[in-house]
Amino acid sequence: MKKVLTVCVAIAASLFIGSSVNAQTKIGFFDDQQILSLMPGITKVDTLLQKFATDSLAPERDQLMEDLKRVDSMLKDSSKLPTSLKITLKKEAAEYYYKLQNWQQYQTQVLQQKQEQLLAPFKKPIYAALQEVISEQKYTVILKPESVLWAEKSDELPLRVLAKLKLPNLPKEIQDQISAFNGGGSSTAPKSNGGGAAKPAPKKPGKG
Repeated sequence: MKKVLTVCVAIAASLFIGSSVNAQTKIGFFDDQQILSLMPGITKVDTLLQKFATDSLAPERDQLMEDLKRVDSMLKDSSKLPTSLKITLKKEAAEYYYKLQNWQQYQTQVLQQKQEQLLAPFKKPIYAALQEVISEQKYTVILKPESVLWAEKSDELPLRVLAKLKLPNLPKEIQDQISAFNGGGSSTAPKSNGGGAAKPAPKKPGKG
């Protein structure tokens, strides 16, 4: 019942947005994932992410295990240790154990942060171009393609951003759609379901 109610609310929201659109409102659909995979050099992100996991995260986990073994060993023969030191060691052991038990979640979070860091130089020119297009074309609302339930969503905004970026070696299909704006002077691009102008960017790290 709750799921049905959620869907109904989403549909109502979509209808409300649609009924509220007037001549002064211009809606664009944009997701940087549509363009990231087309950026020159983007494939190195996955390589660098894997290297980070191997060179940084794996040794960190190994060190945690060694630290936990060391502390456990000290606690097994703790009869001569001061009470304060035993309390400290038990606290350290608990922290090491907790982190190892939740390593998958921790690793995913760290990899996501690293991925965002590596993608930042690629996203910067994309969003600079996006701001130019928004200003020039007078967009008033920008939504992600999946944020509403409309059947068709224009590819106009991501294609105009690609035109600004002037990326080399774009697929001919995308070049043809971009040229429709430049040559034909049309303000409406060919439409597709979900605004999929490109393949998805490097996958976000999952559990592993």
